Amino acid sequence: MGYMATHGLRRARPAELVPGTVRVITARMNYLPQAAAPDWAAREQARLDQPGQAVVSVYARGRDYHKVMRQRLQKLALRLQAEVGPIGHRVFADSAPVLEVELASRSGIGWRGKHTLALHRDAGSMFFLGEIYTDLPLPLTAPTDAHCGSCTACISACPTAAIVAPYRLDARRCISYLTIEHAGPIAPELRPLVGNRIYGCDDCQLVCPWNKYAQRSPLPDFDVRPGLDQPQLLQLWAWDEPAFLRHTEGSAIRRIGFQRWRRNLAVALGNALRAEPSATDVARGAGQAADLATGAADTAAAIRAALQSAWPAADALVREHIAWALADGSGA
Repeated sequence: MGYMATHGLRRARPAELVPGTVRVITARMNYLPQAAAPDWAAREQARLDQPGQAVVSVYARGRDYHKVMRQRLQKLALRLQAEVGPIGHRVFADSAPVLEVELASRSGIGWRGKHTLALHRDAGSMFFLGEIYTDLPLPLTAPTDAHCGSCTACISACPTAAIVAPYRLDARRCISYLTIEHAGPIAPELRPLVGNRIYGCDDCQLVCPWNKYAQRSPLPDFDVRPGLDQPQLLQLWAWDEPAFLRHTEGSAIRRIGFQRWRRNLAVALGNALRAEPSATDVARGAGQAADLATGAADTAAAIRAALQSAWPAADALVREHIAWALADGSGA
């Protein structure tokens, strides 16, 4: 995230980023899939308790939102131009050093939650933000009041304690940062906390009371794509690089590249191994419980075999995480 230091105060001064800017039009775009069940948040939380299942953040299961949002903002700008005449403008969707949540808060789109995401009374936080920087002197809209009150559910739910205080996030501990933006090894002490999350993390949003009002997207772009509907870790580990590129075409996931994808999967597979019963547990089982334990032990054996078979072709980054996954669970 070096861009934050590189661009400095330009992030807070729109006219320095786009000369001539006098107003910023902010917009939100809901991304909860159309088919999401009424109890979608509870179902997502339940998936976190199934070690062999791979969890991809809800927003990333469909089409790349950067493209969808930019295209729609561009259409909006052209419609505005058709009404008022030529205007200078530039559209953004998480694609430049823009303080999106701050702009959204100041323009009435919502308020900044204690997890640092934007919240709206009628939409929770399951939406993307986008902006149109323009030289058109539009009337200003008023900000909204914050409505988090004394709630600290998001802070308590963070698996890595990355929300260090209300409205303060330590990105170095955030699973979304670690599995997406971070290019190097994931710190050994954080790997067990990643669980089965292989791309992003929604935990702080899943517990937020306001997300009971989260709205489904009317766009098919955010429907879950094949291969990401309740995938198993071993299924995704079996992808080679061409398969990864094919399955992630047009997806935000592709931007992390195949090696980071494998790194994340290796961590999740290691956590799955640590969650499986040992041979002693299987021996102690009885009846149906023993059958279930035996099946779990078979899964553990399959995970070990899959990790070991990938070792020869893995690069140094992935090898480090495979080695950790196959270790005894001590964190070494």
